Amino acid sequence: MKVLLVEDDRALAEALAEALGDAGVLLETATAGGEADFLVRTEAYDAVILDLGLPDGDGSRWLAQWREDAIDTPVLVLTARTRWTDKAAGFSAGADDYVTKPFETAEVLFRLRALVRRSHGHAHPVLRIGELAFDTHAGSVTLAGRPVSLTAQESRLLAYLAHAAPRVVSRSELAEHVYDRDHEPDSNVIDVQISRLRRKLGAARIQTHRGQGYRLAGGDETP
Repeated sequence: MKVLLVEDDRALAEALAEALGDAGVLLETATAGGEADFLVRTEAYDAVILDLGLPDGDGSRWLAQWREDAIDTPVLVLTARTRWTDKAAGFSAGADDYVTKPFETAEVLFRLRALVRRSHGHAHPVLRIGELAFDTHAGSVTLAGRPVSLTAQESRLLAYLAHAAPRVVSRSELAEHVYDRDHEPDSNVIDVQISRLRRKLGAARIQTHRGQGYRLAGGDETP
């Protein structure tokens, strides 16, 4: 999961980045609305965490403009404002969820995972593709009921394929959503990591669609 955090409190941003990073979230940061505006228009994110009190304008104003321009990335508002009128303004601008400061990092993580899951059309926290199960809350994977050990990068890659299933996902889409923008891999790196996942999950579970990309399947399907 690749997330943009828009927060001008650097200490808070660093603490949240560390905590979410430990949970496998790939977090990029912006300290002002203008910087965030550039990033959401040029980069691909699975969600945005947006503070309302930004130095160059209220966060809800930036959010309203994104929605006006058909940028539909899920947005979790994170702010110290607790009045209902402030929350209403955020939702009216296009926010998908709202967390007030101070907060528990675990709550932010759960809400982020739920937003991303729902944006892909999944209601249940456990994504099942055949005998493969990906628990979006715990970040754990089982195959036929047995736990599968994955590296952080393998887990992010599988998570994106699981959320997108049964859709075919291109290499460029994987690069945009699974890797840091400053360290986007070439197609060979993605191929190598797909190969490692196949060794752990079974070759038939990740199908290659030549010229299109990859698709997570139940294991007994044909491409």
